[in-house]
Amino acid sequence: MLKSPIPIGETVRLCSLQNLKVLDTLPEERFDRITRLVARVFDVPIALVSLVDVDRQWFKSRHGLDAEETPREISFCGHAILEESTFVVHDAAEDGRFADNPLVTGEPKIRFYAGHPVHSPQGTRIGTLCLIDRKARAFSSEDAANLKAFAEMVDHELSLLAQTTSDELTRIANRRGFAQIANHMLALCHRHAKPATVIGIDLDKFKVINDTHGHEAGDKVLERFAALLVKTFRDSDVVARFGGDEFCVLSSYAIASEIRARLDQLAEAFSASALKGEFPMLSWSAGVAEYDPSKPPDLEALLSMADAHMYAVKQALAADRASGVRSVI
Repeated sequence: MLKSPIPIGETVRLCSLQNLKVLDTLPEERFDRITRLVARVFDVPIALVSLVDVDRQWFKSRHGLDAEETPREISFCGHAILEESTFVVHDAAEDGRFADNPLVTGEPKIRFYAGHPVHSPQGTRIGTLCLIDRKARAFSSEDAANLKAFAEMVDHELSLLAQTTSDELTRIANRRGFAQIANHMLALCHRHAKPATVIGIDLDKFKVINDTHGHEAGDKVLERFAALLVKTFRDSDVVARFGGDEFCVLSSYAIASEIRARLDQLAEAFSASALKGEFPMLSWSAGVAEYDPSKPPDLEALLSMADAHMYAVKQALAADRASGVRSVI
């Protein structure tokens, strides 16, 4: 078996995929509609929107398949993202690259595969729209052109998804995108009895910067602070801008001591940053709400708790702004 190879520019590709904040989100009719239509048009039992992550392929939409993901090294889609053209395997059982692949010898017993790349809004190949059949079959150039047209529909939906769930200025999640991912992650924490923490963060004296230096300077502050948050917290954490100078982070499967360590790192990085040097009056405040996995998820309640904690911190430390940082758990 030929394992799925790593393409050139893999780090950039994975960053584009992660920035979409679409992995492990719930099914959506906009994508399911396409896989249903593709399965009918091409008369195949299985059609997938597959996104190729670090070590897995995860299915944003799946028609005719129960599995939510499979290992990347045995994936056909891992091969399909190497080129811009449609990748076709007419008979996997007779193809030396795939004949002993577990997806061929076992379920779903792939014999035929055709996949066309789908792209991030930046044009990076992040996965495929693919067709699977349990019998060998031909696939014409006209078929390939039609599959490409359907893949472009997926590209369009991914672009719309990025627009509706991302903050235009900072390019991190917006409130809607945060809620979409956070509700799913909290459900997982509840199911597996794992902790989670919501951290609300406000920039203090941000209005002074806008009033003194103008909104262009204020926008740069927001962009740079968002980048600092993304760099400080884990790749698996959800970092979002709710609007204005309000940010939020969901850290799942993390205990309180880990959260304290992250906030300490943020404090150090912020104090040493050019951002703090350029705008010494700028500071930030944080409020924390810990999720009890024994109780049903309630994101809005957690956000309210984090917000209340943050404002309690602001009031308690209002007289001590010299350090420029307030982060209390």
